[in-house]
Amino acid sequence: MSTSSVPRPEPAAPSRPFRRPALPLVARHRIPEGALQALALFAAVRTAGILVVIVANHLTGHPLVRSLAHSWDSRWYLHIATHGYGHLIWITPSGGVQADWAFFPLYPGLIRALTTVLPLSPGQAGLLIAWAAAGAAAYGVYVLGHHLYGRAVATALVGLWAVLPHSVELTIAYTESLFAALAVWSLYCVLKGRWLWAGSLAALAGLSRPTGFAVAAAVGLAAAQEVLRQRGRVPATLWAGALLAPLGWLAYVLWVGLRTGDLLGGYFKIQSAWDSRFDFGAGAVRFIRALLLHGGGFVYPAALMIVAISVVLFGLLCLDRAPLALIVFAGVLVLLVVGGSGSFSSKPRFLLPVFPLLIPPARALARTWRVRPAQALFVGGALAVVSLLYGAYVTVVAHSPL
Repeated sequence: MSTSSVPRPEPAAPSRPFRRPALPLVARHRIPEGALQALALFAAVRTAGILVVIVANHLTGHPLVRSLAHSWDSRWYLHIATHGYGHLIWITPSGGVQADWAFFPLYPGLIRALTTVLPLSPGQAGLLIAWAAAGAAAYGVYVLGHHLYGRAVATALVGLWAVLPHSVELTIAYTESLFAALAVWSLYCVLKGRWLWAGSLAALAGLSRPTGFAVAAAVGLAAAQEVLRQRGRVPATLWAGALLAPLGWLAYVLWVGLRTGDLLGGYFKIQSAWDSRFDFGAGAVRFIRALLLHGGGFVYPAALMIVAISVVLFGLLCLDRAPLALIVFAGVLVLLVVGGSGSFSSKPRFLLPVFPLLIPPARALARTWRVRPAQALFVGGALAVVSLLYGAYVTVVAHSPL
């Protein structure tokens, strides 16, 4: 038989390297070493905080858990979740009109969604969301700290965040835990170069609190730094993430403006009725002068000390050469606290999500743990006791706004 009549096999197509399909952020994430221990520490401290609040309510004759779900701003969020916007106003003793449009929609929207699918009251749903968000935020703080500095610093960072004086407000029906969770994961995505996730989470953070634009500013300036570093040769996802970041905050501000008939200024007029505006620190100076001349309850000097310490910690964070996104996020929020008007007793709460301020003391505590573990344990234990007692005091005993 002629060899020419034998069919020859066709040449095989050139092999291509196998590429794993892109997975969502959660699917690609690996739990870093030590995270479960840090989360257990956080959960133990904050559960103890809840129990101390319940005991304080019992000793003072209050309903055991009412101060967890129905304190100050919580009542506004629960009313919005139940009835929507435009149905609740408050006339102040001076004649000012405070409207529910001052409160951003993500948290009450989640409460309403949860009560629709589960047999929960709005208060129960609000607490469940706050507790779940606090856990997600604590885990994010650990992951970010581990990414930058390793296990010891990450554990110290979570521990310090758990024992802040106002950390009790991570476990009541307030927005701090939700905002913190969205902020920390957005900033982590910035550090990992996942710009679409960073921008999307920043947009959600902007729907959670008036100060949510701090996350958008951090994402935007970090993106600008990357553009300069790469001389413009950046992926399209970076531009998309930077553009997405401020949309949540802008959308709500413009919606309130549309509802009030003043597109650009309506929201800020609503906030002014709550005595919430940026006055370059004039209100803080008046408060300090009155405090020095006339004194005040325990909450106000403590709030002043916390704000002063936060300014010092921000300076240390800058000297520590932390990533730009963390510095911008912390700097914007510290600036708003120092330069904004409003109740001074609430300012420590506004600083609660600013976890980057804890990086310098966390690094110092981790170094102490390596050489003097007993001393580090004593410091952590003392801070925990102060946090538990102070948290119960401000939520149950004190009559100052949270």
